Amino acid sequence: MALTKMKNWLSRLTQKRTDDKPSSLYELIGGEKVAAKLCQRFYDIMEEEVNVAELRAIHPQDLTQTRQKFYEFMTGWLGGPPLFESKYGHPRLRARHLHARIDDQLVNQWLYCMKLALEQSVKDRKLRQVIWQNLLPLAHHMKNHSAISESQLRG
Repeated sequence: MALTKMKNWLSRLTQKRTDDKPSSLYELIGGEKVAAKLCQRFYDIMEEEVNVAELRAIHPQDLTQTRQKFYEFMTGWLGGPPLFESKYGHPRLRARHLHARIDDQLVNQWLYCMKLALEQSVKDRKLRQVIWQNLLPLAHHMKNHSAISESQLRG
């Protein structure tokens, strides 16, 4: 029941409207300014927090281009202009990240950074919740490696 309510609420939020009211999560959170802040905070947290060192290690030393691409992706993902797609085509997120071994630990570290970034960037708790609930399956979809112990391999 709660999931249905959330979907209905999100549907009402993102419907195209004929008036000047915001019609996407991107607009509802504050548009370009807040989307940029969210993405910058995400990478700031990744650089500041020692408990996400493994996540930081799979990224290039200079994060300038990575930060920009993430902002472009998130802008479109939130319902704003499709900046990433217009430059690079379909995101194909899993394929673009196959170079990195993404396991549960990295997924959890990514989610940790994103949760903090959302809390620090998006004022409205309900909007944070909607974004978070939609990011969870996306983050878990990125997983491309499972840790299997030797005992599991031996049967």
